[in-house]
Amino acid sequence: MNVTKEQIQEWKQKHGKVFKISCDGKACYLKPPSRKTLGYASVAAKDDPLKFNEVILRDCWLGGDEEIRTDDVLFLSVGSKLADLIKTKEAELEEL
Repeated sequence: MNVTKEQIQEWKQKHGKVFKISCDGKACYLKPPSRKTLGYASVAAKDDPLKFNEVILRDCWLGGDEEIRTDDVLFLSVGSKLADLIKTKEAELEEL
């Protein structure tokens, strides 16, 4: 799939951030996961740990090479980077 700079800009306007994961000449473009997606992925992972990656990849997918979703080697390779989509900030706890 050829993704243009214009398409990436459209995605950024709609989703805030866009991430690209590449592996073996294939690439996919993802948006950050929502809290709802993370919750569903966490519940699904209780029965099958790979379901977490499947849910994140499915729900965050913007475009890319479909082989990433269907080829086990590519899926597992990309899956190792999906946790990096989850960004948090340092919080502070203060007793008053």
